[in-house]
Amino acid sequence: MSDSSPDLAAELAALRQRLDSLEARTQAAEDHLAIANLQRAYGYYVDKSQWEHVADLFARDAVLEINGRGRFIGHERIREYMRHFGPPKRGLLMNHMQLQPVIHVEPDGVHAHARVRALMMVGQMGDHAMWGEAIYENDYLKEDGVWKIARLKAWQVLYTPYDKGWAVEASPLLSEFGDFPPDEPIEAYPVFPDYFCPPYHYRNPVSGRE
Repeated sequence: MSDSSPDLAAELAALRQRLDSLEARTQAAEDHLAIANLQRAYGYYVDKSQWEHVADLFARDAVLEINGRGRFIGHERIREYMRHFGPPKRGLLMNHMQLQPVIHVEPDGVHAHARVRALMMVGQMGDHAMWGEAIYENDYLKEDGVWKIARLKAWQVLYTPYDKGWAVEASPLLSEFGDFPPDEPIEAYPVFPDYFCPPYHYRNPVSGRE
Protein backbone atom coordinates (compact mmCIF):
# COMPACT_ATOMS: atom_id res chain seq x y z
CA MET A 1 0.00 0.00 0.00
CA SER A 2 2.78 2.44 0.88
CA ASP A 3 4.42 1.89 -2.53
CA SER A 4 1.24 2.92 -4.37
CA SER A 5 0.46 6.01 -2.26
CA PRO A 6 2.83 8.36 -4.12
CA ASP A 7 1.37 7.20 -7.44
CA LEU A 8 -2.18 7.75 -6.17
CA ALA A 9 -1.31 11.21 -4.85
CA ALA A 10 0.28 12.14 -8.17
CA GLU A 11 -2.75 10.86 -10.07
CA LEU A 12 -5.11 12.87 -7.84
CA ALA A 13 -3.01 16.00 -8.30
CA ALA A 14 -3.08 15.52 -12.08
CA LEU A 15 -6.86 15.05 -12.01
CA ARG A 16 -7.30 18.20 -9.94
CA GLN A 17 -5.16 20.10 -12.43
CA ARG A 18 -7.23 18.80 -15.33
CA LEU A 19 -10.45 19.69 -13.51
CA ASP A 20 -9.22 23.22 -12.81
CA SER A 21 -8.26 23.59 -16.47
CA LEU A 22 -11.66 22.33 -17.65
CA GLU A 23 -13.47 24.66 -15.27
CA ALA A 24 -11.45 27.61 -16.55
CA ARG A 25 -12.14 26.67 -20.18
CA THR A 26 -15.85 26.19 -19.45
CA GLN A 27 -16.04 29.60 -17.78
CA ALA A 28 -14.20 31.23 -20.68
CA ALA A 29 -16.66 29.67 -23.15
CA GLU A 30 -19.61 30.89 -21.09
CA ASP A 31 -18.08 34.38 -20.91
CA HIS A 32 -17.53 34.40 -24.68
CA LEU A 33 -21.18 33.49 -25.30
CA ALA A 34 -22.45 36.03 -22.75
CA ILE A 35 -20.48 38.84 -24.41
CA ALA A 36 -21.66 37.84 -27.88
CA ASN A 37 -25.27 37.82 -26.67
CA LEU A 38 -24.78 41.16 -24.92
CA GLN A 39 -23.59 42.79 -28.14
CA ARG A 40 -26.38 41.21 -30.18
CA ALA A 41 -28.95 42.38 -27.64
CA TYR A 42 -27.58 45.91 -28.05
CA GLY A 43 -28.31 45.72 -31.79
CA TYR A 44 -31.86 44.43 -31.31
CA TYR A 45 -32.72 47.17 -28.79
CA VAL A 46 -31.30 49.91 -31.02
CA ASP A 47 -33.36 48.52 -33.92
CA LYS A 48 -36.59 49.33 -32.09
CA SER A 49 -35.53 52.56 -30.34
CA GLN A 50 -35.68 50.84 -26.94
CA TRP A 51 -33.25 53.30 -25.42
CA GLU A 52 -33.77 52.39 -21.77
CA HIS A 53 -32.89 48.78 -22.59
CA VAL A 54 -29.82 49.96 -24.51
CA ALA A 55 -28.59 52.10 -21.61
CA ASP A 56 -29.10 49.24 -19.15
CA LEU A 57 -26.37 47.28 -20.97
CA PHE A 58 -23.61 49.69 -19.90
CA ALA A 59 -21.39 49.58 -16.82
CA ARG A 60 -21.50 52.36 -14.22
CA ASP A 61 -18.33 54.07 -15.48
CA ALA A 62 -18.81 53.20 -19.14
CA VAL A 63 -17.71 55.37 -22.05
CA LEU A 64 -19.59 55.80 -25.33
CA GLU A 65 -18.10 57.00 -28.64
CA ILE A 66 -20.15 56.72 -31.83
CA ASN A 67 -18.89 58.15 -35.12
CA GLY A 68 -17.60 61.71 -34.60
CA ARG A 69 -20.16 62.75 -32.01
CA GLY A 70 -17.72 62.86 -29.15
CA ARG A 71 -17.20 60.98 -25.91
CA PHE A 72 -19.97 60.48 -23.33
CA ILE A 73 -18.78 59.33 -19.92
CA GLY A 74 -20.71 57.47 -17.25
CA HIS A 75 -23.89 55.44 -17.21
CA GLU A 76 -26.30 58.34 -16.76
CA ARG A 77 -24.75 60.40 -19.56
CA ILE A 78 -25.04 57.39 -21.85
CA ARG A 79 -28.71 57.08 -20.90
CA GLU A 80 -29.19 60.77 -21.77
CA TYR A 81 -27.47 60.16 -25.11
CA MET A 82 -29.82 57.31 -25.93
CA ARG A 83 -32.93 59.23 -24.90
CA HIS A 84 -31.84 62.06 -27.22
CA PHE A 85 -33.02 59.97 -30.19
CA GLY A 86 -36.60 60.01 -28.93
CA PRO A 87 -39.37 57.40 -29.10
CA PRO A 88 -39.96 55.16 -32.12
CA LYS A 89 -41.95 56.65 -34.96
CA ARG A 90 -44.06 55.14 -37.69
CA GLY A 91 -41.95 54.48 -40.76
CA LEU A 92 -38.64 54.69 -38.87
CA LEU A 93 -36.07 52.01 -39.68
CA MET A 94 -33.00 51.64 -37.43
CA ASN A 95 -31.70 48.12 -38.07
CA HIS A 96 -28.18 47.61 -36.62
CA MET A 97 -27.08 44.05 -37.49
CA GLN A 98 -24.18 42.84 -35.33
CA LEU A 99 -21.83 40.65 -37.41
CA GLN A 100 -18.40 38.96 -37.34
CA PRO A 101 -17.61 39.16 -33.61
CA VAL A 102 -13.99 38.54 -32.59
CA ILE A 103 -14.02 38.23 -28.78
CA HIS A 104 -11.16 37.91 -26.29
CA VAL A 105 -11.62 37.49 -22.54
CA GLU A 106 -8.74 38.59 -20.31
CA PRO A 107 -7.15 36.01 -17.97
CA ASP A 108 -8.68 37.80 -14.98
CA GLY A 109 -12.14 36.78 -16.22
CA VAL A 110 -13.64 40.23 -15.63
CA HIS A 111 -12.36 42.22 -18.62
CA ALA A 112 -12.90 41.45 -22.31
CA HIS A 113 -12.70 43.00 -25.77
CA ALA A 114 -14.56 42.50 -29.04
CA ARG A 115 -14.38 43.70 -32.61
CA VAL A 116 -17.81 43.62 -34.28
CA ARG A 117 -19.12 44.83 -37.63
CA ALA A 118 -22.47 46.62 -37.80
CA LEU A 119 -24.46 46.68 -41.03
CA MET A 120 -27.16 49.33 -40.84
CA MET A 121 -30.41 50.03 -42.67
CA VAL A 122 -31.66 53.38 -41.42
CA GLY A 123 -34.18 55.91 -42.61
CA GLN A 124 -37.64 57.41 -42.43
CA MET A 125 -40.37 56.40 -44.86
CA GLY A 126 -41.21 59.24 -47.22
CA ASP A 127 -38.01 61.09 -46.40
CA HIS A 128 -34.70 59.23 -46.68
CA ALA A 129 -33.08 55.81 -46.59
CA MET A 130 -29.43 55.00 -45.92
CA TRP A 131 -27.05 52.08 -45.90
CA GLY A 132 -24.46 52.29 -43.14
CA GLU A 133 -21.52 50.33 -41.80
CA ALA A 134 -19.46 50.67 -38.64
CA ILE A 135 -16.73 48.76 -36.83
CA TYR A 136 -17.02 48.43 -33.06
CA GLU A 137 -13.93 48.02 -30.92
CA ASN A 138 -15.53 47.51 -27.52
CA ASP A 139 -14.41 46.75 -23.97
CA TYR A 140 -16.51 44.78 -21.52
CA LEU A 141 -16.56 44.44 -17.75
CA LYS A 142 -18.07 41.75 -15.54
CA GLU A 143 -19.69 44.08 -13.01
CA ASP A 144 -21.60 42.61 -10.06
CA GLY A 145 -21.22 39.22 -11.73
CA VAL A 146 -22.83 40.33 -15.03
CA TRP A 147 -21.09 41.22 -18.30
CA LYS A 148 -21.73 44.83 -19.35
CA ILE A 149 -20.37 47.20 -21.98
CA ALA A 150 -17.52 49.21 -20.46
CA ARG A 151 -16.58 51.11 -23.61
CA LEU A 152 -18.45 51.21 -26.89
CA LYS A 153 -16.36 52.69 -29.68
CA ALA A 154 -18.11 52.72 -33.05
CA TRP A 155 -15.87 53.73 -35.95
CA GLN A 156 -17.95 54.99 -38.85
CA VAL A 157 -17.03 53.24 -42.11
CA LEU A 158 -19.69 54.60 -44.44
CA TYR A 159 -23.15 56.04 -44.82
CA THR A 160 -24.62 56.27 -48.30
CA PRO A 161 -28.08 57.01 -49.71
CA TYR A 162 -29.96 53.81 -50.52
CA ASP A 163 -30.94 54.99 -53.99
CA LYS A 164 -27.42 56.03 -54.97
CA GLY A 165 -25.12 53.60 -53.18
CA TRP A 166 -21.46 53.81 -52.25
CA ALA A 167 -20.35 53.89 -55.89
CA VAL A 168 -21.93 57.33 -56.26
CA GLU A 169 -22.10 59.11 -52.89
CA ALA A 170 -20.80 58.75 -49.35
CA SER A 171 -21.48 60.88 -46.28
CA PRO A 172 -18.71 62.57 -44.27
CA LEU A 173 -17.99 61.64 -40.67
CA LEU A 174 -21.07 62.34 -38.56
CA SER A 175 -20.20 65.13 -36.15
CA GLU A 176 -21.43 66.32 -32.75
CA PHE A 177 -25.10 66.99 -32.06
CA GLY A 178 -25.66 70.72 -32.05
CA ASP A 179 -28.08 70.58 -29.10
CA PHE A 180 -26.35 67.85 -27.08
CA PRO A 181 -22.60 68.40 -26.66
CA PRO A 182 -20.34 65.53 -25.56
CA ASP A 183 -18.28 65.38 -22.39
CA GLU A 184 -15.14 65.32 -24.53
CA PRO A 185 -14.58 65.84 -28.25
CA ILE A 186 -12.78 63.19 -30.28
CA GLU A 187 -10.34 63.57 -33.12
CA ALA A 188 -11.80 63.19 -36.61
CA TYR A 189 -10.71 60.24 -38.75
CA PRO A 190 -11.12 59.27 -42.44
CA VAL A 191 -14.26 57.49 -43.67
CA PHE A 192 -15.17 55.89 -47.00
CA PRO A 193 -14.15 56.52 -49.75
CA ASP A 194 -10.86 57.25 -47.97
CA TYR A 195 -8.98 54.21 -46.67
CA PHE A 196 -8.92 53.77 -42.92
CA CYS A 197 -8.65 50.63 -40.77
CA PRO A 198 -9.82 51.02 -37.16
CA PRO A 199 -7.10 49.64 -34.86
CA TYR A 200 -7.43 46.03 -33.74
CA HIS A 201 -7.44 45.11 -30.07
CA TYR A 202 -5.68 41.82 -30.92
CA ARG A 203 -2.62 40.52 -32.71
CA ASN A 204 -2.76 38.32 -35.79
CA PRO A 205 -3.84 34.94 -34.37
CA VAL A 206 -1.37 33.02 -36.59
CA SER A 207 1.70 35.25 -36.96
CA GLY A 208 1.34 37.24 -33.74
CA ARG A 209 2.01 40.46 -35.63
CA GLU A 210 0.20 43.67 -34.76
